[in-house]
Amino acid sequence: MDPESKSSPPPRLLLFLYGILVFLSSSNVTFSSAQTSNRSEADRQALLCFKSGISDPGGVLRSWRNESLSFCSWRGVNCSSTTLPIRVVSLELRSVKLKGKLSSCIVTLTSLVRIDLSNNDLSGSIPVEIGAFPSLQTLNLAGNRLSGNIPLSLGTAASLRYVNLSRNALSGVIPDSFSSLRVLSLSMNNLSGEIPGSLFNNSSLQFLGLTANSLSGSIPASLGNVSSLSYILLAQNNLKGSIPEALGHIPNLNFLDLGYNNLSGNVPAMIYNVSSLRYLGLSNNMLDGQILLNADHSLPNLESLILCGNTFSGMVPASLANMSKLQVIDLSSNSLSGSIPSLGSLSNLSRLILGTNKLQADDWAFLTALTNCSQLLMLALDGNSLNGSLPKSVGDLSTNLERLNFRGNQISGTIPAAIGNLVNITLLNMEQNMLSGIIPSTIGNLRNLTVLALSTNKLSGEIPSTIGDLSQLYQLYLDDNLLSGNIPASLGQCKRLAMVNLSVNSLDGSIPSEILSISSLSLGLDLSNNNLTGMIPPEIGKLINLVLLNVSSNKLSGEIPAALGQCVVLSSLQMEGNMLTGIIPQSLHELKSIQQLDLSENNLSGQIPEFFVNFSSLYHLNLSYNKLEGPIPTSGIFTNSNAVMLDGNMALCQQIAIFPLPICPTTSATKRKINARLLLIIAPPVTIALLSFLCVVATVMKGRTTQPSESYRETMKKVSYGDILKATNWLSPLNKISSSHTASVYIGRFEFDTDLVAIKVFHLDEQGSLNSFFTECEVLKHTRHRNIIQAITLCSTVNFENNEFKALVYEFMANGSLDMWIHPRQHQGSPRRVLSLGQRISIVADVASALDYMHNQLIPPLIHCDLKPSNILLDYDMTSRIGDFGSAKFLSSGLISSPEGLVGASGTIGYIAPEYGMGCKISTGGDVYAFGVLLLEMLTAKRPTDILFGNDLSLHKYVNLAFPDKINDILDPQMQNEEDEVVCNLLMQNYIIPLVEIGLMCSMESPKDRPVIHNVYAKIVAIQEAFIQTF
Repeated sequence: MDPESKSSPPPRLLLFLYGILVFLSSSNVTFSSAQTSNRSEADRQALLCFKSGISDPGGVLRSWRNESLSFCSWRGVNCSSTTLPIRVVSLELRSVKLKGKLSSCIVTLTSLVRIDLSNNDLSGSIPVEIGAFPSLQTLNLAGNRLSGNIPLSLGTAASLRYVNLSRNALSGVIPDSFSSLRVLSLSMNNLSGEIPGSLFNNSSLQFLGLTANSLSGSIPASLGNVSSLSYILLAQNNLKGSIPEALGHIPNLNFLDLGYNNLSGNVPAMIYNVSSLRYLGLSNNMLDGQILLNADHSLPNLESLILCGNTFSGMVPASLANMSKLQVIDLSSNSLSGSIPSLGSLSNLSRLILGTNKLQADDWAFLTALTNCSQLLMLALDGNSLNGSLPKSVGDLSTNLERLNFRGNQISGTIPAAIGNLVNITLLNMEQNMLSGIIPSTIGNLRNLTVLALSTNKLSGEIPSTIGDLSQLYQLYLDDNLLSGNIPASLGQCKRLAMVNLSVNSLDGSIPSEILSISSLSLGLDLSNNNLTGMIPPEIGKLINLVLLNVSSNKLSGEIPAALGQCVVLSSLQMEGNMLTGIIPQSLHELKSIQQLDLSENNLSGQIPEFFVNFSSLYHLNLSYNKLEGPIPTSGIFTNSNAVMLDGNMALCQQIAIFPLPICPTTSATKRKINARLLLIIAPPVTIALLSFLCVVATVMKGRTTQPSESYRETMKKVSYGDILKATNWLSPLNKISSSHTASVYIGRFEFDTDLVAIKVFHLDEQGSLNSFFTECEVLKHTRHRNIIQAITLCSTVNFENNEFKALVYEFMANGSLDMWIHPRQHQGSPRRVLSLGQRISIVADVASALDYMHNQLIPPLIHCDLKPSNILLDYDMTSRIGDFGSAKFLSSGLISSPEGLVGASGTIGYIAPEYGMGCKISTGGDVYAFGVLLLEMLTAKRPTDILFGNDLSLHKYVNLAFPDKINDILDPQMQNEEDEVVCNLLMQNYIIPLVEIGLMCSMESPKDRPVIHNVYAKIVAIQEAFIQTF
């Protein structure tokens, strides 16, 4: 037998060993597969958990279904594809309108490398566990409503490279350390405290954005140790102290913005040696010293140099000419002196802004050099000491030039005819100089001109007729010159003019009727202090939008045209110092907005019209030195001798000794009239007292329980029915400023007070009016807030016919309702008004503040139930106040007598929450819905009931379809009048889009998808504060 055969194992043994090996291998594979499956399933469950805490109005998470196992195909989810187990590595759901809190469920997704949930509506705090992800590199939560502190765990996450938490409501301090970050953006939050110096032990940081917070203290010098930094954005904070010299040691710094702080001292010379800098912004600080740019190769890559609003002295550095990439230079509002250097080598220069310094022109060589700057759009040299004659080369400046401002210098000589070459210019301002000679006829070539300001010079000759070719002209200022001749009729061709000032010249001839046909004239028409003759043309009545008219100190004759009464929005009318005759026309009683009226030094005759007493806004009336006669009125403005001037009218008399005038003679007939008047004055109070007593007795006997509480009545001084009648001129229609189904509002002034008031008289014969009165009383009893209208007193009595009478007296809101400002064309009796973006932000913040108080600070909460622009009133400084609480409800039956007070809601179509139409109980969400509609209406100037809307298209859907990329197409065109493209983009991204987003969130159809007003208010306040700091 072979020896080797003897040593071989039996076949059965080999087969047994092979079976064991196969079994062990199979078990290991099964165990590994189960472990892989468990980890993947945990990720799927974490995603479903995250979804459960999120509101998804856009349905972007519809693929995230519980029955779907293929979670890697869900929208926004990316998984690892090359390794097992399959894990979620990326969650990207930006700008999809997700709402709700950022759930801690996602901490189970331990393989996440990237999280991008930016530009949604997520709220609450950032989960602390998020910093424990071992592989997380990118975290982008910008543009949400996150609040609370930044988790300290983020500072210790070793794998993080990119963190963007900007545009939230985060507070507290910045964590001490971010170990491996390349990008850190925390701008536009509410962060406070100092910038931690230890933050910059990180050697890899490239981008640091802390703009628009409330950071204080100094800029840490350790910031200069981070050699990798490219962007440092610290503007709009409260930083103080000096700029660390160490910042000049950062070799790759591209963008340095420290503007709008309280920094002081000199700018370190090393800053001007950072050759990589493209943007240097140090504006609006307290920096001083000289601008120490080197003569050789200082800042060769700089594109924008923004040093305005400091106290820099010395000269404008000539070395600017070596910085060939410069596009914007803004050194305005400093104390720079000397001559302006030649900058013609800067072929990319688009804006040169050197206004409000002490600069001199010398031989104007700098201006000739600028003709080489073919990209120049703006040249502003206003408020300096430029002297000598303006060279002809001004006409050789770039044809792209849009704004040229030489205002407030000492420039002499003539205006070169070559100025007509600047065909794209929109603003030309040369006022307050010493220019002489004529206005060149070539001015008519400037067909894009919107503002022409040449006032306060020594210009002479006639106004060129070519001025009528300026079809885009909006404002024209030629006042305070030596101009002569007639006013050119061609000026009437400028159909967009809103302001014309030709005063203080030597113009003669008559007022051309053509300029009185420019219906766009609204800001003012000032022709005063000239030698104009003839009659005032009746076409004056076409200026229905005009606010100011001044034709004083001329030689005008004839009567005051009756058509002047059609200029119903006039607030200032000055016609003094002419030769006008006849009586003051009765048609002037239509001038309800008039505030100052001067007809003195004419030859007017007749009596002083009684309608002057009804002008509630009138605070200055000068009728002196005319030939007026008879008794003067005894009420209204005539009760204030300091507001009325009557000197030089020898035939005037008075019945009550107020003015230095004789007392009117009293005949027996006059005595009888006076006695009759006294009887009329005395009888009503006696009658009212008696009827009031009978009414009280009857009320007690009837056991009525719906009257306002006695404690409330005791807090307010009541006025009588007679007081109301006198204050409103016997409830005159001329005093009525608004009316609804349940009440009318009158403007008036009580005899015992000087302030104007708004008196709301309830129509008690209309159903629901009495309940509205009691509701408003109850609301006023429980509310005290600066943005809620306050009542002064009330009147609850009977009238002369023994009918029940109820009225509330409120503060008078001088600027009317918000509706009048958003939709001026629909209020024919009001001036054309334009709300700036800043005013709109302020108004919406005021309204949100009041709603936050009503919903969250009152116990029980108060629901307005009829929030709309006409119920938002604006006082003299444009502070807004919510009014008309006649439909309001407290969320407690104890404060409302009506047992059905919690169900249903009245209101106005378009602003009523959809759930109310289905019989749902009222809630704070209904007010939030109306607030959202109101905000969208403010931004688009379109009512929710606009003819554009109907069927399936609402204001909300209309805005949502354009959001965010095409939002500019639907905005109110009056809101943005900023020509600078960079500023426009800043306004759009930082303020308008966030406001539109809030409006869309608040006006969601489902109540559960709307935010609470407290969070809305916080977000609007953050937008408002950032806007104020920036502009």
